[in-house]
Amino acid sequence: MKKVWLHGGRAALLSLALVSGWAAAADKVVSIGYQAPLTGEYAQYGTLFRNSANQAVAEFNQSHRLPGVRVEVKFEDSKGDAKEGVNIARKFSDDQTIVGVIGDFSSTVSIAAGKVYAETHVPQLSQTASHPDFVKISPWQFRNITTMAYEGPYTANWVHDTGAKRAAIVAIQNDWGQSAAQEFAHGFTADGGQVVTTEFFNPGTRDFRAIITKIARQKPDVIYLAQFYEDGAAFLQQIRQLGVKAPLFGASSLDEQKLIQLAGPAAEGLRLPTSFDLNSQVPNVKHYVEQYRALYHTEPNQFAAQAYDATNILLDAIVKGGGAGATRQSVRDALAATKDFPGVTGITTFDPVTREPTKSQTRLVVQNGQFVPVASTKA
Repeated sequence: MKKVWLHGGRAALLSLALVSGWAAAADKVVSIGYQAPLTGEYAQYGTLFRNSANQAVAEFNQSHRLPGVRVEVKFEDSKGDAKEGVNIARKFSDDQTIVGVIGDFSSTVSIAAGKVYAETHVPQLSQTASHPDFVKISPWQFRNITTMAYEGPYTANWVHDTGAKRAAIVAIQNDWGQSAAQEFAHGFTADGGQVVTTEFFNPGTRDFRAIITKIARQKPDVIYLAQFYEDGAAFLQQIRQLGVKAPLFGASSLDEQKLIQLAGPAAEGLRLPTSFDLNSQVPNVKHYVEQYRALYHTEPNQFAAQAYDATNILLDAIVKGGGAGATRQSVRDALAATKDFPGVTGITTFDPVTREPTKSQTRLVVQNGQFVPVASTKA
């Protein structure tokens, strides 16, 4: 288990210190634990989370919403490994300055860590754990991302509206990928469609030619991809190289500009849902994007935006849960009462019983090397 310091580098430390206007050391410190893959195969996502969390906390401390209180984030590197996630959960649970935690990235690690937080009564908010079972662990789990139980049927309905009757599914072999495949299939067959084949691949796979050849024999009307951008870029290039012309739909996990950069023209026409519009003119979204660019000299994406919202939702719960006197129980109760939170990924309300979020999604299509909005709907 590797500890990663709050600002991840001298340049970021200086920038964020200037932004936040940190108070004197005499201020009471309230801590948030953040576990994420900061090294390993999924380190790029952990970096996005850390960037956005640092930005949100710096802005919060500068706002002086809690005079005499300084909030800090304690990051730990899960490496995308469930065992590491459990170890971190135990460490965070033992740290009495921590009143709530965010993470992990994958549903697998989030669920493993969540079982510890359920026992130790630490509120856990994941920005990306979309497996339906995550919030079923205990009343201490929350998420601010729509689940595949919503997104899968939503995308399936979109596919159905194109007139497609036969679909093939390609999904990563993990808890999230299995859930994504299952929920899309459920929605598509409920609309009268037929899933002709479902193909899973191991994390780290970059050669998809055998899978593509097998799919091509089934002659599907459409292909649904439950992948991340690294896998997706390789798949898109190879499926076009092999001459398969079937339209492609993907999970929101593919909403990443690097997908287009890596796949090039092969990404054209790919359709997927998302909860974040980089080019939105809504004031809070515009502010977030401009500040992120200024701090990190790169563009935020849906994953970064989810982390920004998760951090701000938890910060809001700390304020409403008593500020300097906030406890893990009061923060959990404040999270459960979250209603109409104005995030950069849309308005978020938690169901007080299921703790599932109500959010909106936007339909995107890749056109001329850009993600272009198609339409919106309410979850």
